[in-house]
Amino acid sequence: MKRVAIQGGNGAYHGIAAENFFAGEEVEIIPCITFRDIFTAIKKDPNVIGIMAIENTIAGSLLQNYELLKEYKLPIAGEFKLRISHCLAALPGQTIHHIKEIQSHPIALMQCNDFLYTLPGVKIVEHEDTALAARDIAVKNLVGNAAICSTRAAEIYGLEILATKIETNKRNFTRFLIFGNQWMVDEILKDEVINKASIVFTLPHTEGSLSKVLSVFSFYGINLTKIQSLPIIGREWEYQFYVDFDFADHERYKQSLIAIKPLINELRTLGEYPEGQTPKE
Repeated sequence: MKRVAIQGGNGAYHGIAAENFFAGEEVEIIPCITFRDIFTAIKKDPNVIGIMAIENTIAGSLLQNYELLKEYKLPIAGEFKLRISHCLAALPGQTIHHIKEIQSHPIALMQCNDFLYTLPGVKIVEHEDTALAARDIAVKNLVGNAAICSTRAAEIYGLEILATKIETNKRNFTRFLIFGNQWMVDEILKDEVINKASIVFTLPHTEGSLSKVLSVFSFYGINLTKIQSLPIIGREWEYQFYVDFDFADHERYKQSLIAIKPLINELRTLGEYPEGQTPKE
């Protein structure tokens, strides 16, 4: 059985991603309030695996989560890309005309702006989590309240679904990273084909330093799929670069890392893992 720590409650998209990534295996979800709490759960029980959103195709990158990966030094074991589809759910017996207040995570609310504009006069309230918003409505018997959440959360907490697929952009995907202690990662990666990596590096504050590094990756046939810069706290106007790339030749990838070392100050490999596929729906 896989014990997986997630941010959010049962029925959260993190939990759905975990169950899909470990499809065919028994999964126990460990709910956490914050993303940092995921790492705390792994520290308490080294056999726990973490899963954490790193970017969304609409909301962009979750910058603080890059820093958590670097801070806790837990290697990445894989990624999972989940199609995010929101529903509106309330206590049984209500219709959309009974709803006076809608609550959800601020990103989910943002992703459903067009739908919310069709409900003038309804109060919009930010909540820490989509699934926990659904749970609160059920536990507190909040008549006239609705949650924007997953259909899974609505089912878990016995809510009635009033509307489905209410997200504005139907090409709404979140990319999750799976990580843990090295022995757990080794077990997950056993017999897998490694064709993607995530690294973080810092550069000297000189002209063309980033361009030189990117040219090396290009020479070795390394395909950059993402680059994210973040300031280095305490070092004004200096930045660290988080880079994802995929490759067909693992040896060429390793050679590229050796080749960039004279050009950079620091380098850390966050993980090497199989590339996750974007679902069609």
